[in-house]
Amino acid sequence: MTSVTGVFRTEADAQRALAQIRSTGLPEDRITLLTPGSVKGGQGLVEPGRVASESESAPVDAAEQPGMGKAVGALVGAAGGMSAGPLIVAALVPGVGPITAIGLLGGALLAAAGATVGAVAGGRVENAMTDGLPEDELFVYEDALRKGRNVVIALADDESAAAGIRELLKVEGAETVDAARDQWWIGLRDAEMEHYSSFSRNLSENEKFYRMGFESALHARTRCKEYDQVMGEMTAQIEELEQQYPGAEVSEAYQRGYERGRDYYQQLCNESKAA
Repeated sequence: MTSVTGVFRTEADAQRALAQIRSTGLPEDRITLLTPGSVKGGQGLVEPGRVASESESAPVDAAEQPGMGKAVGALVGAAGGMSAGPLIVAALVPGVGPITAIGLLGGALLAAAGATVGAVAGGRVENAMTDGLPEDELFVYEDALRKGRNVVIALADDESAAAGIRELLKVEGAETVDAARDQWWIGLRDAEMEHYSSFSRNLSENEKFYRMGFESALHARTRCKEYDQVMGEMTAQIEELEQQYPGAEVSEAYQRGYERGRDYYQQLCNESKAA
């Protein structure tokens, strides 16, 4: 699977793009719309197209990430049946806040981001087809959602199909995920240059590797694990980069970037909890 993402300023624009993607015949479980905020309904299972909610909040500590589909609290929603309408899941995402997602793909993304999706939706999410789930881009989506943007994601069968969806999103006015990622880093770069200079280092000389480490700490697979749990993977990544860039000072920049990225995510979680 190949993931294709578009970031929209308004939900209306995102909904229009979503409708266009559906018109191509792409299966419903390969499409989602992530929107900031949540839809509140009654308790438990509700009518198709409506969302149920619980009052407990999700964990917001970077060291706490429940397994996918585990019901330990959070805003939770599930449609009564896929045939009558798409599954809708609302959850509190650590470091972001309340998010509403459409479809099984959306539920899987919220779960990968550290949200709990409840007992009703959880089983479906765990069984959903998530090959190609863009976990390495989750932090970009989260940044867009914190800014009030809306994110449309589709999983295409191959690059040819993905190209068609990219063009469709472009026509509908979407910002690409690469552009959103660059804007995210631009917003952080000055502070990171100042931080790195405190080690008597020039970030401009090692920015590529520092940023790689920073982003690695935000990957859904690693960001909620203890440092020693990711050390093996980090070492392997550094060794691979050293082979790709012989003579470059990779290790220190990458590790400092990783440490800074982990602190950044924890700060977001703290701010989310305080809010």
